[in-house]
Amino acid sequence: MEVEQFGPVRYEKSPPIARVVLDDPERRNAQSSEMVWGVDRALKDARRDHGIRVLIVKANGDGFCSGHLHSIESYPEFQASFEHKGTSYEGQSELFLWPMLEFWEFPKPTISQVHGYAIQGGTYWALLTDMTIASEDATFQMPSVRWGLPGSETMIEPWLFMNWKRASEYLYTGQTLTASEAHAMGLVNRVVSREDLEQTTEELAARIARVPGTTLLATKSLVKRAWELMGMRMHMQMSNDLVALASQHKDVREFMMGGQQRAGDKKKPTR
Repeated sequence: MEVEQFGPVRYEKSPPIARVVLDDPERRNAQSSEMVWGVDRALKDARRDHGIRVLIVKANGDGFCSGHLHSIESYPEFQASFEHKGTSYEGQSELFLWPMLEFWEFPKPTISQVHGYAIQGGTYWALLTDMTIASEDATFQMPSVRWGLPGSETMIEPWLFMNWKRASEYLYTGQTLTASEAHAMGLVNRVVSREDLEQTTEELAARIARVPGTTLLATKSLVKRAWELMGMRMHMQMSNDLVALASQHKDVREFMMGGQQRAGDKKKPTR
């Protein structure tokens, strides 16, 4: 196996399978700037490597990913955007829009192997892949609305649920979905025990990888284009615009500075 460490991301290759491992358990695999670019770097290598046919996204530690860090100091892209333009728009686009669109458009089959918590932006790495295998202890939550923002920078929930009532409740209330609930709603493919999670994922990846790479590329392209023809990619970009716009409004800024505590939510983002 070939292994490289891209900051808080471990990248493993044993053709025809590559693995992107979120590897910052001390910070609960928070979606730091370094982690975003580490994932992006691994994706670029896997895309160019003709020996790789399937990509697995997984994590070390107690959970999959705890979402954004909640201080602007953690994101130099945001700091530079504020310094030069007075808003977070360009910084959040650079860090949380374009890399996530590249994740969505990665041309080879992808599988997320999810255990423990997947929160906020972590749910995108968990659920935007072609397939998701979850352990019984996995949970999924998008709490951004409870913190004052209209979802995250690349909203995928309407497309995942394909049901506006379920998507609305999930977003408005910051609902935490168990693995079994996510499976019943069609968000994950399989739910297995924690002990069987890795083997199940690896067996699925190996089965997919038996097909010619060209066939896999073409199949994925047709599936993704169906969603893109319905407007998914454009909608993901629009959500970034509205997150930036809403964050500049007085009521949102006041709420983000402390009002969300009245809603019973503990963490808050910084914009």
